[in-house]
Amino acid sequence: MAVDEFELIRHYFSDLGNDKSGSVRLSVGDDCAIIAPPAGYNLVVSIDTMVEGTHFPKGTPGDKVASRLLGAALSDLAAMAAVPACFTLALTLPETDTVWLKAFSARLSELASQYGVRLVGGDTTRGPLTLSIQVHGWTKPGKALLRSGAQPGDRIFVTGTLGDSRGGLETVLKHITGEQVPYLQKRFFNPEPRLDTALLVSDFATSAIDISDGLLADLNHILMASKVGAMLHPTELPVSQSLYRWVGEKQAREWALGGGEDFELCFTVPLLAEPKLAWALREHDVAVTCIGQITEAPGIVLAEEGKVWSVEPQGYNHFSEKGVNR
Repeated sequence: MAVDEFELIRHYFSDLGNDKSGSVRLSVGDDCAIIAPPAGYNLVVSIDTMVEGTHFPKGTPGDKVASRLLGAALSDLAAMAAVPACFTLALTLPETDTVWLKAFSARLSELASQYGVRLVGGDTTRGPLTLSIQVHGWTKPGKALLRSGAQPGDRIFVTGTLGDSRGGLETVLKHITGEQVPYLQKRFFNPEPRLDTALLVSDFATSAIDISDGLLADLNHILMASKVGAMLHPTELPVSQSLYRWVGEKQAREWALGGGEDFELCFTVPLLAEPKLAWALREHDVAVTCIGQITEAPGIVLAEEGKVWSVEPQGYNHFSEKGVNR
């Protein structure tokens, strides 16, 4: 049975998530939302778009799409050490598939409640499956983490493990089964924005970015903005046992460097602040690993067993790749 635009919004999206900050004055149902930022905070805004066949395979269930969509968007807020507040959603659907919509909205609601964000508005239209989500958050003036603050001598850190999402995508595209597959596919479909980690490291970090296009490509954004270079130690790259067991050390390292869409954080910290960082993270349940240091010389080099060689900061590019259908 067909559902019109307004019934679709009312039924699936009228009361989704929560607002821990109490800043939402008017939510879904009017021409605009009304948001009142907390006193003494700045508003930060980011938008992400996901297209079926580019960011997720065709036929992906609605709950998995919701997990990728909101997790990836909130990761941008984490990269700036922002506290999530609310989001808007633009949803383009080829048809009103009620089974897909129910799964999508239920999972989106679950995650929105988990992360303390509220849907405050959006739009629906007909066309190829495309989803755009704009997230809003708060930071105190001068406290947002930027890409431009890295200094020579700073240590480079990453959260979690790298390369898992690329491995998960491979298992989906090639219909691979096995012991390691569920974990890797979970890492692809269910990114975990490192919001709490970002707040813990924000007092020590000089720059930060989330890893969406691949470690080399995203670290290079920091280097370009900060006008510095980097030396990485490949043996220090955090790789999960699941990925290592499935593809071996060489491929795991390659995906850790350039696989993309891990949505982990990469950030820099002055050498003298490392002990304070370690103390702040002493009871934190997300791994944080030092993988190299910032250098004065531009570019990225890898160092291993006394050998040093330069690498190109290649990563995913929407206008030079074919997405998940490649």
